Amino acid sequence: MKLLGLDVGDKTIGVALSDDLMLTAQGICTLDRVGIRKDAGAVIDLAKSYGCDTIVVGLPLMLSGKDSLQTEKVRAFAVMLENKLRSTGQSIPVVFQDERFSTKIAEDVLIQGDVSRKKRKDVIDKQAAMIILQSYMDSLRSKAMNESERNTHGKNGILF
Repeated sequence: MKLLGLDVGDKTIGVALSDDLMLTAQGICTLDRVGIRKDAGAVIDLAKSYGCDTIVVGLPLMLSGKDSLQTEKVRAFAVMLENKLRSTGQSIPVVFQDERFSTKIAEDVLIQGDVSRKKRKDVIDKQAAMIILQSYMDSLRSKAMNESERNTHGKNGILF
């Protein structure tokens, strides 16, 4: 199973890919935005070429957790992506992952790695997509571990 992670911006879309075991995310490219339909098509082409089972889209919520103008733009892109997938007969689910602070974290990682300002500008969206995807995979593992604990422990923490 492979996942494709997206950091959708107004000018670019950062793209990341999980490994087969869904343990780590790697940045693969940054797509320049040309139009919502073509952008969705480019993402679908990447998902198909890498054999992805799910597309994870970063959702840029405000700090309060409410939607912003950018949140609505990303939701519109996800709807276009789902419609295009459906129209081509593909059943790849599109899911959201809270992406608050992903770009800031990505920038901090690049600064710590002594990446120049110009180079950071070229890779920041790909790095943010990687952080979004890694966060999604970590949350899946956490949910699975919590479910496993509930299944093996009673209410008082006693093993069955």
